Amino acid sequence: MTAPVLEEARAHMVALAEELTQSGAIRSPQWAEAFTTTPRHLFVPRWYKQETDARGIAVWRMQQTLHEGQLPLVYRDETLVTALDPKTAERVDATAWTGVATSSSTQPSLMAGMLEDLCVGDGQRVLEVGTGTGYNAALLCARLGGHLVHSVDIDPALVLSARGRLAKLGHAPHLASGDGQDGCPTGERFDRIISTCSVPRIPDAWIEQTKPGGSILTDLALGIEGGLVNLAVHDGGARGHFSRTSGRFMPARRWAKTYTQRDRAPYAPETEARPTTVTAADIRSHYPFRLLLAFTLPEAELVYHLDDYGSMAIQLQLSDGTWARTPLAPDDPTVTYGGAAELWELVEEAWAWWNSQNRPGHTRYGITRTPDGRLYAWYAPDGRRWELSA
Repeated sequence: MTAPVLEEARAHMVALAEELTQSGAIRSPQWAEAFTTTPRHLFVPRWYKQETDARGIAVWRMQQTLHEGQLPLVYRDETLVTALDPKTAERVDATAWTGVATSSSTQPSLMAGMLEDLCVGDGQRVLEVGTGTGYNAALLCARLGGHLVHSVDIDPALVLSARGRLAKLGHAPHLASGDGQDGCPTGERFDRIISTCSVPRIPDAWIEQTKPGGSILTDLALGIEGGLVNLAVHDGGARGHFSRTSGRFMPARRWAKTYTQRDRAPYAPETEARPTTVTAADIRSHYPFRLLLAFTLPEAELVYHLDDYGSMAIQLQLSDGTWARTPLAPDDPTVTYGGAAELWELVEEAWAWWNSQNRPGHTRYGITRTPDGRLYAWYAPDGRRWELSA
């Protein structure tokens, strides 16, 4: 990192920290100082911007951070995609690819909100799952000192790059390559674990490697929806709420470069179309309701469906081929389904319950992970509980 570039970036670093403070993402002077003094551009020398090319194809266009005019873009409050799945990536011209993103530099306001929610104190040891570019690890080092920061990533190449970038700032955290769902390879215990990838469950290793009274902050992926949960660890289990900071992350991977594919049965034949009390707009507009649907239908997925006539719909589907969809068109409150009718009936029951409870926000929902690994969501006011996994 050259001195002229750093000097040019310093004003952007200060401006970003001020923006995050004004928005409420940064709430303490310690994290304001960390963002003010940690250059994001060092960790994102290149990134991909999604655009539509001349043929109407959605592509990822590579951006070079130090090219003229690009440096300020890195300090916007935006997520920057930094890697693509090689199994799906196809080069379409000299600087553009199609494909699925597998790594990114997270939106700074989300990073700041999570770091504040982590409630880390001086002298506490932190494990970060998902090293990525190394920028979040650098912020942790700036706050705690590198000797208290551990970080693990499934991709050895990312770990190697992050180590070199961190060293340029004088940081030497404990970095390792491996599946972060298995915890820290050294087996050490931590006061805090923060995950910058989503997981479908709370791994055993995270519980075992968190000191009693410590906490885990992660994006919990529950099929239809998910979100950040902050869980206190006690007696071999964990309990907490969805965090005030909202955001989603790319799924954790068992392989360094790509995602495994989920098996699905063919769609069941269409059974019926009928009026419904729940529209696509209801589902799209209310994040807490989507969470409730994830609790109610833990095996379901939510996707967008495009029919042969170009009409778009929201579709819920199960791996056995059952599906139900409702159109995006606001003047068409109908549902069409294939397979069992119960799938959409449960959606309508959940909508009625959520409205009867005065539409509780996402922070009103809790999560419990029992010592035997079972996962439950709960809503304290009426004692309702949903089992998410056995």
